[in-house]
Amino acid sequence: MNIRKKVTWTLPPGTNRYAALDLWVPAAEDEDWSNDEIQYVINEVVEAETDAAGLEVLAWYSKTM
Repeated sequence: MNIRKKVTWTLPPGTNRYAALDLWVPAAEDEDWSNDEIQYVINEVVEAETDAAGLEVLAWYSKTM
């Protein structure tokens, strides 16, 4: 899937990738992302080898405030 959209949200410092997903998903839903798009990003974050790699995935799909 080739997603070019970005979610606008704020990542609190010291947040791990799973807690970040808990914040990112509702922000994506608010911006009318489809369930398939959200699930794709979730899968990428969960399958990342490290917490830092998972957060980098979220950074790619984010436009932080």
